[in-house]
Parts: sequence; C-alpha cells; structure tokens
Amino acid sequence: MTVAFEPDSRQQALIRLARDFARTEIRPVAADYDKSGEFPWPVVEKAWEVGLFNLSVPEEYGGGGLSGLDVCLVSEELSWGCAGIAACISINDLACIPIVLAGSEEQKRRLLGKINRDRKLVALCVTEPEAGSDVSAISTTAARQKDGYLLNGTKCFITNGSVADYYVVFAKTDKAKGHKGISAFVVDRCSPGVSAGKKEDKMGQRASDTSEVVFRDVFVPEADRLGGEGEGFRLIMSTFNRSRPGVAASAVGLARAAMEHALAYAKVRSQFGMPIIYHQAVMFMLSDMAREIESARLLAWKAAWLADCGRDNAMEAAMAKVAAADAAMRITTDAVQIHGGYGYMKEYPVEKLMRDAKVLQIYEGTSQIQKLLIMRSLLKT
Repeated sequence: MTVAFEPDSRQQALIRLARDFARTEIRPVAADYDKSGEFPWPVVEKAWEVGLFNLSVPEEYGGGGLSGLDVCLVSEELSWGCAGIAACISINDLACIPIVLAGSEEQKRRLLGKINRDRKLVALCVTEPEAGSDVSAISTTAARQKDGYLLNGTKCFITNGSVADYYVVFAKTDKAKGHKGISAFVVDRCSPGVSAGKKEDKMGQRASDTSEVVFRDVFVPEADRLGGEGEGFRLIMSTFNRSRPGVAASAVGLARAAMEHALAYAKVRSQFGMPIIYHQAVMFMLSDMAREIESARLLAWKAAWLADCGRDNAMEAAMAKVAAADAAMRITTDAVQIHGGYGYMKEYPVEKLMRDAKVLQIYEGTSQIQKLLIMRSLLKT
C-alpha cells in the first residue's frame, strides 16, 4: 500500500486553480449573496467556464474525471471562499453520482452528456417533510404505468431545488417492501407536474438555493429509472459514501477560513498590554483549531482514497463527515469568541462562518446518524 500525504504536481495545480477561483470570484461577493439570499449565477457560470463542475463524472461523459481525493482538494478551497456558493457548485457532482453508479451506458451518455454539454444543473431529491435522517420512511411514490411510472410526492430542503434542470428522485415503487421498495429516477424539470415549492429562508449558506420540489402525477419513462426497481436505498447509501468525504473537506475549508481570521485578529487585538494571541486561553483555542483541521482533513482524504481504491469506506466516510462538521462548528464558534463583541457583528466575517457551519452537522446525514453508521460498521467486525 502506498499512501502520499503531499499532493502531486497535478493536484497542486488543481488546488491553485480552486484557491484562485475562491479568492477572486467567490470571496469578494460572498457577503453580498449571504445578505440577499440570491442564487450566485455569475459565479456559477464562471465555475463552469474554468472546469469546476461535475469533477468526478468520467471524462468520456463530459466530466472532469477526477478522483474522490481530487474532489476533496477542490471542495476545501471553494468552501474556504464560501461554503454556500461552493454548495451551489458541488451539488451537481453529488446529484450525478447515482447516474454514474447505476446508470446504463446509454443513460450515462445521454444524461451526463447533456448535463455537461449544455451546462445543466442537477439536484438530488431524497429528503421529505417526514423523512430526513430515516431515508426508508420516504413517502413519494412511483406507481407503475405502461412504459413508465407516475411520480407523486414532495421533497424538501433540496439544494438547487428551484434552479435545477434535472432531478435525481428517490421514490417508493413498492411501499410494502420498506427500504427495499425504493427506486431512483431522473426527472426533467420541464415534465408536466413538476414544480418548485417554497424557497427556504435559512440561517446560513444563504447563497445556496434550498427549496421544496413538488411532483404531481409526473410521468417518468422507464428509460429514466436508474438501476432496477428496489435498488434505490442501496444506491443512495453508496452515493453518500462517495460524497461525504467531499462534505468533510468542505467543512475543513470553512474551518480553515475561520482559523485564519481568528489568528490574524488575535495578532492585532491588544488587551492587558499585549496582543491577545499571547494569552494562554487564546493560544489554546488556536492550537486546538489547527489540530482539529489537520485531523479532519486526513480523515476526509483517507475516506476518499478508500473509495478511489474500490474499497468499502462507509465507516471512514461517516467518521470524516462527523469529525469535520463538528470541528467546523467548534472552530467557528471559537473564532467568534476570539473576536469578542466584534465577532458577533456582521461586518466581521466570522459571524457568517459560524452560521454557515451549522448545517454541515445536518445535511447528508446528521452527526448523530454518522455515529450510528460508525457503530454499525464496528458491529460487523
């Protein structure tokens, strides 16, 4: 087994590309989009132009063809710029994973080809008002029709829900079978019966569009079902195992930004006759930040590396996600604390970072769910 802790020259170039994009295109407008809650179309269009979309989609289907570890490197840098804007970009990759994993060759060429060629946005539709952490409890149905299915249900908290061109939807094809009755479909936004519902007014990551998506008697051709009937639950679990390392890396990027702001402020803010960085209490907070960021980054890299090697990474992906998300919440909270009263004011960036961090402990499985997944893996050993 060969493991390298230093990105190679190609990966270093990828990091520079993402970091430069975050510095020049994302950070200058992050506060404005946080305030307005508008979708950052100009930034998204530039991200398409420089090749930051659909990074893990194979090259033969128009994607970046990058490894999971490569995606982690990019995710950290974009979220260092703004986690909300980064989510607008990275959700496309997440929503394409089920097509990559379960799509037929014809589906991959047709769907992924069009998504990449025409720069289409894709959203993943799993969560429902009564089914968040418990995916098996979804109530959206896909009833068999001649040559297809009739889709009915409402999905909520869908990232890019009101702006997506395509939806990857998980629905029950057989309610009696529980989680074994879930199937996956690709749905065109222009299909009759598809509509975007309420757009959410969120605490953080406000640049990221989050809304309901409603399906009312939507006909979906059988050709747009991903995999066989009843294979949806396994598909979404496999998808999350692929995507969670990237979410962990996103948390690392956000936490890194908070630490950098806190460190810079501690060097110039004086109390009791000296910069506060020389007070032991502040030193300990900053050293803990650095340690947790490094630890979370390594967990994310290992989880991604395992998936790239074709090995089971379920436990490591859950470990990375919970460790990084919880670290980001602690680090941003401490960054606000180091800033004191100023940290509570919107003119200082750490206030936004703290709000942005919270949802990392919630989406793609709460921190508590990740701990259950870790325990399930331990019980198998």
